[in-house]
Amino acid sequence: MTTDMTTTEGPTTVFGATGKVGRALVDRLPSGEVRAVTRDPATARLPAGTQVVAGDLLDPASLPDTVRGARAAFLLWPAFDATGAAEAVAVLAAHVDRIVYLSAAVAEDGVWGEVEKAVRASGVEWTFLRAGGFAGNTLGWAEQIRADGVVREPYGQAGRSLVHEADLAAVAAIALTGDDLVGASPVLTGPETLTQIDQARHIGDAIGRPVRWEETSRETAQETMLAAGWDPAFVETALDAWAAMVDTPERVSPDVERITGRPARTFAEWARDHAADFRP
Repeated sequence: MTTDMTTTEGPTTVFGATGKVGRALVDRLPSGEVRAVTRDPATARLPAGTQVVAGDLLDPASLPDTVRGARAAFLLWPAFDATGAAEAVAVLAAHVDRIVYLSAAVAEDGVWGEVEKAVRASGVEWTFLRAGGFAGNTLGWAEQIRADGVVREPYGQAGRSLVHEADLAAVAAIALTGDDLVGASPVLTGPETLTQIDQARHIGDAIGRPVRWEETSRETAQETMLAAGWDPAFVETALDAWAAMVDTPERVSPDVERITGRPARTFAEWARDHAADFRP
């Protein structure tokens, strides 16, 4: 567990501060040392005392005010491709000494690898948090579960080691405030591999109402995702990944416990923490 603390003064800029991980990180850092970035500060609803500023990583002109005077930045890239990432990272690097980037366990693929490359080239200290699947992504099932207790998706036997946003935030806080993770790329997962069917069952246990899995076709899922506004290339990538996890489940990494000193939270814990989101 990290104990060596940095002494550089200035707030920590948190991008994506109103998202699942960003909000958990804001809650974990002292409010007077956080500059939370959101597209619409008026609707942010962040803790009292938190400095909230408007900014958008896809709009480089908005970025200098988000990082001026800051010592470090937490970065979560908001797009399905890396267009503009090098320019945005260069603006951040002109002001901060460290960037902690929430990347992906499959960082060698696609947008995550491109953003990592830009951060490395920027010349600042960096840490890449290579996360597995987010437990919070199962909130996409909430409307179905509230309606009739059935999840209609493909690849129910896909094995995932989903990570709780609180664990991602805990590791991010350590990376931002201490020096032990500079230049590191920990892989952050939950403590166990569960099929998607098992995940639905755990949600049912948390809400006290059975949740049933109904297998659908890849084509049906594709249509639904495209209708919801997903990038077409990312839809194919996601479906291919879920299909592969049926035979080759996601691995479990010990890095959350190694870094934080406590076991990674289980999916069942996550489901209990978010039970209200799935109840009618």
